[in-house]
Amino acid sequence: MKTDKRFLLVITILISSTLFGQGQKSATETKSRKGWNFGPLPAISYNSDVGFQYGALCDIYYYGDGSAYPEYVHKFNVEVSQYTKGSGVYHLFYDSKHLLGNIRTTMDISYLTDKMKDFYGFNGYMSYHNDDYGASFYKMDRKLMRFIVDFQGKLTKNIGWAAGVAVYGYKTGEVTLDKYAGEENLYNIYRIAGLIEEDEAEGGTQVEIKAGIVHDTRDHEADPARGFWSEAVMFGSVDYLRFALIHRGYLPVYNDKVTFAYRLGWQGKMAGKIPFYMLQNISTLYMRQITNEGLGGLNSIRGVLRNSVVGDGVVWGNFEIRYRFLDFRFLGQEWYLATNPFFDAGRVVQYHKKSLMDNFSPWSSHLDLLPGDQINNYYINSGSEENFHFSAGIGVKAVMNRNFIISAEWGKPFDKRDGKNGINIGLNYIF
Repeated sequence: MKTDKRFLLVITILISSTLFGQGQKSATETKSRKGWNFGPLPAISYNSDVGFQYGALCDIYYYGDGSAYPEYVHKFNVEVSQYTKGSGVYHLFYDSKHLLGNIRTTMDISYLTDKMKDFYGFNGYMSYHNDDYGASFYKMDRKLMRFIVDFQGKLTKNIGWAAGVAVYGYKTGEVTLDKYAGEENLYNIYRIAGLIEEDEAEGGTQVEIKAGIVHDTRDHEADPARGFWSEAVMFGSVDYLRFALIHRGYLPVYNDKVTFAYRLGWQGKMAGKIPFYMLQNISTLYMRQITNEGLGGLNSIRGVLRNSVVGDGVVWGNFEIRYRFLDFRFLGQEWYLATNPFFDAGRVVQYHKKSLMDNFSPWSSHLDLLPGDQINNYYINSGSEENFHFSAGIGVKAVMNRNFIISAEWGKPFDKRDGKNGINIGLNYIF
């Protein structure tokens, strides 16, 4: 996985915050915030495949008269960044419980381009993975235009309804970077084999409608110390219908300083056919990261290869101890530092085109698929059964005003087929 130089930036911020914070008042002794509050950061990283990333990101909060602090009246998250070889992030997120009376409104408008998007096939361990293949073998080109708007209202004090619409416009294809021109890749092999059908191979547009029920007893949304949050959501388009059950718990271990947090999720197909480019999407009513994709990577099984555990249905679990070890004031704001050792797990439970994958015998020499085309079967079928993918690691957090959370996490998978390790830099806890 790439080395992200934002990690160095985050560590510098955390160390500086600690030094400046020594001897200051505890955040619990300070008054509430009022008006506007900004949390800007540079978006800087380097990847040998897509080049240098440059740009900026910012969380923006409006607290009004401060009477509801640490709850905000309006929140915006903005990121504009570009890689020197063409990939880019253009992202705007909005959240408010006050825009439409008692109805919560969340909105996302994003344009995401990725010249080296990960593609590891279907059904987890059933797909063969080999680190010795070329740098572009498990990559593809993907552009995504996305618009999401969700609404939540109250039925009782802690139970509410949810509804929304999402529009996804995908454009997919082989890697177009000049240095990899003409190289063999798994995306093209899947097209030839019929695992990716021609009517979906270059992407498409999906309009998803969602509806569900939410149960929420958290004491605070961004960094809860106690309570539960559960969702039961049905969502789909004219092509498919999916259902997701996600439960999160926050159990206090020692006052509000140590919390055991966990998330359990299941998402499955109820009917229809899911295009390959939609398989990695995970249902969410509140986007804590720019993407809502998995399993594998930042949002789900941390340290496991990004989007390498995909199928028609998946289950996953995240378990971590959140230890808040230092409260302080810095630059006129209330901060605290925390660490979160974690354990993650997940697997495919509904397979995508498994019967077709089974037609390819692992380890045989090759199979004629089309005139003049021969494909090694071990590119497709590993001969292994799918099982749970495990990882563990640790993170550090710098939290400003209980809402703006700078996060750095390192995870390592238990099985070498899932990669070596991964560092994820960004904003917020993943749940």
